[in-house]
Amino acid sequence: MDRRRFMKDSLAAGVAMSGALGLDAGKSFAADTPSGHGRRNATLVAKPTPITLELAKTVVIVVDMQNDFGSKGGMFDRAGMDISVIQRAVPPTAKVLAAARSAGIKIVYLKMGFLPDLSDMGSPDSPNWIGHHAIGVGTAMRAPDGTQSRILVRDTWNTEIVDDLRPESSDIVLYKHRYSGFFETDLDNRLKQLGTRSIIFTGCTTSVCVESTIRDAMFRDYSPVLLSDCTAEPQGYDLCRSNHDASLFIIRDNFGWVSTSDQFIRSIVKENT
Repeated sequence: MDRRRFMKDSLAAGVAMSGALGLDAGKSFAADTPSGHGRRNATLVAKPTPITLELAKTVVIVVDMQNDFGSKGGMFDRAGMDISVIQRAVPPTAKVLAAARSAGIKIVYLKMGFLPDLSDMGSPDSPNWIGHHAIGVGTAMRAPDGTQSRILVRDTWNTEIVDDLRPESSDIVLYKHRYSGFFETDLDNRLKQLGTRSIIFTGCTTSVCVESTIRDAMFRDYSPVLLSDCTAEPQGYDLCRSNHDASLFIIRDNFGWVSTSDQFIRSIVKENT
């Protein structure tokens, strides 16, 4: 048994004991949070243990739910990838965003996109440049809406968020040029300004950009929670154990928690009633 699982199992046992004694189990997850009037906590059912969220210090991050990955005519679709798995994650994600906005939870969108001159892709012999060049990044194309566009280039149709998840004016939208949303971006500063402690993750793809960002969040001592039905991974989808499943396993055992859209919505609705 690894150290993290042992620690989480021990914590779960402590929570169960506090419940038996009639104590507030949520306090075991937020013992170092200053008390005060108006603090709202919500206990989220998750694996490997429940986690109590202080809603004022929780954000929802939407990773790369953009046309190049989830829409017909985008990069993944043009490359022959099955984008239906990503499209199935859109409706539950939309419900999560609506519930989060109603609860006053801040929403942050990450978008994968390179500068028009591709100068932020790295040198031509770097893995980032080689991998993205092979899939056509920078290629000019006519978007489904009739506009001239370019694959995975900033401020084009290709890097716009899919229609059903469009950001609102109060949301934060940040571009990134590597898999992790923390690499050479303002994400960490923005989260610190918001006083963030917990991050609810949605988006694509599970084993690449989502997992990369979750790992970096954990390294910075945030508490990441991935909603399993709000993320998807086309690569390895047809394997006996998919990349998506493998990521869920490693995240819940080493980097954070895994829950679902229904559990998240139920927890914050219950807190607000």
